[in-house]
Amino acid sequence: MTEVKPQAVADRPPGPLFSLLDNIKYYFHPRILTIFFLGAAQGFPWVIISTALTIWLKDAGLERATIGFVGAIMVSYSINFLWSPLVDRFNLGFLGKWFGHRRAWILGMQGIIVAGCLLLSRFDPTVSLQPLIVISFVIALAAATQDIAIDAFRIESFAETETKYLAAGSSAVTAGWWTGYAGMGFFPLWLSDPANWGWSWPDIYVLMAMMMAALMLAPLLSRRRTSARQEVQHAIEDQYVALLAQQPPGRNSALLTAILMMLAVAAWALLGSPGLTSEAIDWWGYVPLLVLVELSIVGFILNYLWTISGQTPDSSAMARASTFHHVLGWLLTTLIQPLRQFFTRNGLQLGLAILLFIFLFKMGEAFLGRMSLQFYKEVGFSNTDIATYSKLTTWWVTIIFALLAGLVNIRFGVVKGLLISGIAMAATNLLFSLMAQVGPSIPLYAFTVVADGFTAAWSTVAFVAFISMLCDRTFTASQYALMVSLGSLGRTLLASSSGLVVDWLDGNWSLFFIITSLMVIPGLVLLLMLSKKLRWLEQR
Repeated sequence: MTEVKPQAVADRPPGPLFSLLDNIKYYFHPRILTIFFLGAAQGFPWVIISTALTIWLKDAGLERATIGFVGAIMVSYSINFLWSPLVDRFNLGFLGKWFGHRRAWILGMQGIIVAGCLLLSRFDPTVSLQPLIVISFVIALAAATQDIAIDAFRIESFAETETKYLAAGSSAVTAGWWTGYAGMGFFPLWLSDPANWGWSWPDIYVLMAMMMAALMLAPLLSRRRTSARQEVQHAIEDQYVALLAQQPPGRNSALLTAILMMLAVAAWALLGSPGLTSEAIDWWGYVPLLVLVELSIVGFILNYLWTISGQTPDSSAMARASTFHHVLGWLLTTLIQPLRQFFTRNGLQLGLAILLFIFLFKMGEAFLGRMSLQFYKEVGFSNTDIATYSKLTTWWVTIIFALLAGLVNIRFGVVKGLLISGIAMAATNLLFSLMAQVGPSIPLYAFTVVADGFTAAWSTVAFVAFISMLCDRTFTASQYALMVSLGSLGRTLLASSSGLVVDWLDGNWSLFFIITSLMVIPGLVLLLMLSKKLRWLEQR
């Protein structure tokens, strides 16, 4: 019998723990620190126009349903894909020349947020609620646009083949987001509590303006990026112009009409649907109808483009092109091509399935997050309790778990991370239901916050990494914003009705949180159905 000698230790593959820890090196890339602070700049506006504004309105005596609907100003995060193509195409004049395309957009939007905070400090919600909401909405628009530029900057900081660095960047931006939202958000809540300093909310907003101004140092000190993105976009635009010059005038006119209708419907919705009464705009009938109209128009445009894309422009096509063809070519390249490229790259069936999964995955977390602060106040926790556990504790817990989640995603893949974190997220929501039964128990509150921080970090890191790897570098801002907007749609439009759901349940918080847990199931089922295709997508 031949003796089998033990394999030398040096020849053995490293164990799972060693392989996991070995991936820490990816966090020491020079650009990861910049991404961390840019993530903080993304998270802090949620303190300004969500956390602080909610508690300010609650302290001012506004009704629960009113506070919930005021939260709908965050709709800008859900629909920022509508203007994200402009962030891809337009350069901001002298800011673009000084700082480069992406950094100019980031710094410009951060300046608007700082100015908005200073303006909010001049109003009293019990006297001037309407102007306060308008200014908050402007801040939300600027913050959502800042997110477009920051996410594109982060993704473009690494090559498409550097997927492990991209995963590390997803962890860094998540840890940074929670540093801005929870870590920096601790101080306004703590200072506003009468048991501590008892600062007035106008003074708090002056402080938050200064904090946001400090975050502007990150893009100012970061290195300028160079990209061939605009050259590629111009080449695509020229191809469209040549193809359009060969089409009958009637077809091009119909195409332009469809594009203008698409923009008109979107603008009408953004302006609050003027001409309709508030009773006519119900979220369960009006919004789906509006989405269906937009999808029908977009479908017509994409079908037209697929029809003409099989043609070959003749040599004289560009010479025959008029100003009309050039304008139409610019509109197609800027507004439609990012979406068309996404479906061309992934296929129609898989592309639609991916978008549906992105919409469903965090629906339950969205409903929970919208009413969590209201729940804490009604159960009996003070502002200091909320600041200590929901902000300060969540901050460091999320940072630690975000970094660990990034290591796991680097080692085992994003799809497995999405599945495991989704299951854990549904289970964690049940802890809030238990808290509703027990009452204001600090130990249970602390345990729930730690568990929720773990699942939120894991799911967010996997979610961000998953969306990032789907983006084409020619239309980074447009495609990423489209997918993130779908993911946050429930957190804004749909979750704005969460207060009505609690009222409909007669204030039964325990049952409400059980419902939010069940909301996770459809997304997990879809993920299981698509797991094989998604793993192939991850490895391509």
